[in-house]
Amino acid sequence: MPQKPFVSAQEVAERAGVSRSAVSRTFTPGASVSPETRRRVVEAAEALGYHVNHLARGLMRNESGIVCLIVSEMSTPYRANLIRAMTQQLQNAGKIAMLINTDRSDGSVDLALRQAIRYRADASIILSGMPDRSITQLCLKNGQRLVLINRDDDQQGPLRINLDDAEAAGRVVTAFVRAGCRRLAFANSQAGTPSLMAREHGFVAAAKTMGLPVRVERHGPTDYESGRVLAQRLLTLSERPDAVFCATDLLACGFMDAARHQFRVAIPDQLCVAGFDDIEQAAWSSYDLTTFAQPVEMIAREAVAWLVNESGQAAGDDSVRFQPNLVWRSSVRGG
Repeated sequence: MPQKPFVSAQEVAERAGVSRSAVSRTFTPGASVSPETRRRVVEAAEALGYHVNHLARGLMRNESGIVCLIVSEMSTPYRANLIRAMTQQLQNAGKIAMLINTDRSDGSVDLALRQAIRYRADASIILSGMPDRSITQLCLKNGQRLVLINRDDDQQGPLRINLDDAEAAGRVVTAFVRAGCRRLAFANSQAGTPSLMAREHGFVAAAKTMGLPVRVERHGPTDYESGRVLAQRLLTLSERPDAVFCATDLLACGFMDAARHQFRVAIPDQLCVAGFDDIEQAAWSSYDLTTFAQPVEMIAREAVAWLVNESGQAAGDDSVRFQPNLVWRSSVRGG
């Protein structure tokens, strides 16, 4: 059967016996319309299945209500949690989220973003440090308001939301030292994002101030399997580390499973392990991982509130920095 076209406001007006402008006023908050006219319009709209075309209405005001979420590694638990919080906040604000996957390094990302711009997306939120900086330049060039999360871009205009990753890494060193650990290691992926590298540099710098060397290993994407490989590298050294800070919880889960099941290492008696993100799996009894919780809900609220407050205005040069909360569990002695 042929697809039924959308019901127009003119059709509603004809059924209700009113003008087209009366239909528009009925569905415009605060507009003046008599109770009888409102009743007739609403009854006609319900009978026809009419819905207001917010996209067309928004475009008349030069706003579509569409916000692009530019994401990489969306299958990881932390990123999925951030997407959930962000889409919920956008829905609460009456916005429409458009998701763009940036895992691929070819021209598909640029093409997808340009397509979103053609749909007159009002703003973009870049949820990771992985996409190229040209993405942010393209958004700004096309007049979008822009939120950058866990990135170090230096363009003027966007809201920048970051964590104090380096300070958190320093707290991990202190915890390891108090647990009696002296052979420290840092397990990282090869993603090289600003947040991951800030944790690595902060950990190495804090250990150096205490006179402790750090063995740094990097491998592959930021996932569970990379954690297993990193454990194999570090635990086959002639002098094994007695404490490892993993750049993310997902790496830590892979690391801990390999340590226990392949190398029969007791955690935390022989090896202390800490992670970052406080994903759901970190609290499972199999891991009980000491980690840092990212304030996901606060990040989402801050990003959307800034977009809503800046609507129709030129964005300022704003920056927000959150402190991650240390969550003590049994993977570090004394936790």
